[in-house]
Amino acid sequence: MYNTFPPAPPPCYPELRDYGPEPFVINIEEATIRNTNFRTALWTGCYLQLTLMSINVGSDIGLEMHPFTDQFIRIEQGQGVVRMGSCPNNLVFQRQVAEDDVILIPAGTWHNLINTGEQPLKLYSIYAPPEHPRGTVHVTRPEEHHAY
Repeated sequence: MYNTFPPAPPPCYPELRDYGPEPFVINIEEATIRNTNFRTALWTGCYLQLTLMSINVGSDIGLEMHPFTDQFIRIEQGQGVVRMGSCPNNLVFQRQVAEDDVILIPAGTWHNLINTGEQPLKLYSIYAPPEHPRGTVHVTRPEEHHAY
């Protein structure tokens, strides 16, 4: 006679929503891969914000510049091209990026990240200070993009 065990319950993952400014711990790789929204604010504090992003195949973040905010991006899945420069028509810095790469964007730098791969580009972004209102969720890329 064989012992039969019920199937293991599915893992209990926290809901993807803004938990700031309370103390919080999460597996960031798992949360980033699981996110299907263009942007989900996961934690917003007084001086820092963490967002998850999913960029569709052939799409991009959109050309933007944050005058008073430094930005850190880590790619967890996919590949793309990042372009940066001092003005929108002078994006002289260009690099291919892929899983495990980080992108550091100084305040005042125009930038865009384009998904050049065959799957959604999954990343998380840290803004210091916060860039988006607490609790921000954009299911799809906003049509009206606020660049500054």
